[in-house]
Amino acid sequence: MRKPVTRLLAFLLVAASVAFSACGGGGESGTSNSGNNPPGPTYPSKILTWSAPSAYTDNTNLNPVAELANFEIYVKESGSFTDSDSPMALVSAIDPVTLQLVTSFDLAKLGPYIASGVQYRVSVRAVALTGARSDFSSAATFSF
Repeated sequence: MRKPVTRLLAFLLVAASVAFSACGGGGESGTSNSGNNPPGPTYPSKILTWSAPSAYTDNTNLNPVAELANFEIYVKESGSFTDSDSPMALVSAIDPVTLQLVTSFDLAKLGPYIASGVQYRVSVRAVALTGARSDFSSAATFSF
């Protein structure tokens, strides 16, 4: 039987940190105001992507589709991320429609909570169904 671990193996981010892409042209952009989200500015899409972990810290294999619950997105203006920080967004590890692993998030959805012209740092953590969390990914910067 595998020993329980308190953390997942830190996972790789695509392109050595974070890959961002912006959408241009027509179509819908920005955020929707469903639920209790306050209205906020509308930003163009800026996609954060990552690779899920494939092993626990004890090198036991991890099946991300079967064993991950979600990904936590952390955003702050400066400094390092710590366990006392709260995630700004929570992304289900599995898309409920396609049943595929989710490895991206549109940072424009954070429009109600961030300011234009401010440079932010972003980091991602994987969370297993057991509650175990990965280390923080390497931070990347972005702004709108």
